[in-house]
Amino acid sequence: MKKSIYLSVLASIVVALVSFTTASKLVSTKTHIQFFSTTPAEDIASHNYKAVSTIDPESGEVVFSVPMQSFEFEKSLMQKHFNSKKFLETKEFPKAKMTGKITNLGEVSFEKDGTYTAKIQGELTIKGETNPMESSATVTVKGKSVEVDSTFPVTLADYGITFSKGKPSTNIANTVEVTVNAFYGAQ
Repeated sequence: MKKSIYLSVLASIVVALVSFTTASKLVSTKTHIQFFSTTPAEDIASHNYKAVSTIDPESGEVVFSVPMQSFEFEKSLMQKHFNSKKFLETKEFPKAKMTGKITNLGEVSFEKDGTYTAKIQGELTIKGETNPMESSATVTVKGKSVEVDSTFPVTLADYGITFSKGKPSTNIANTVEVTVNAFYGAQ
C-alpha cells in the first residue's frame, strides 16, 4: 500500500515537472511574415498571417513554420505565379521552416519588461533547400506578452529559384527582404 502511494506521488511530481517545463514555451499563432521585392520594373509585396512559431526561453530554440500557399498578393496573377512549378512549387513544398537558436540568450530576458536585441543562428528551408541563416531580432517583453520583429535578406537562388530570361528575371529581385512580426504568449 505504501509503495503504491509512493509511486502515485512520484508520478504526480514527474507529471507536474514535465507540465511546468513545457508550459514555459512561448507560442505565436499571431505571426505576420512579409516578403518584399523591388526592381525598376515593379515592387512586389506579399503577406502571410498563417505562420506559427515557438520560442523556448530556457534553451533559446526558435522555430517558425510557414504555410507557403497562405501568402497573399495584391494581384491574383502574382499569387498564381508564386505557387507554380516555375517559382515555389507550393503543392510539392507546402511549408517553409526556420529552426534556430538565440545565441546571446544571456542578454535577453523573457521575464523582465524591456526591449532586447536577440542574435539568431539557424537554418532556413524553402522549396526543399536548407541553408544556414543569421539574423538579429528585436524582442519586446511587456507583461506576459512577447513581440519579436526581424528583417533579413533571402537570396532566391540559394533555394533553387532562378530566372535567367523573360519577365520574371526583370520583375523579381534576386534577393528579397523578409520581415517577421510575431506575438507570443505562454502555452
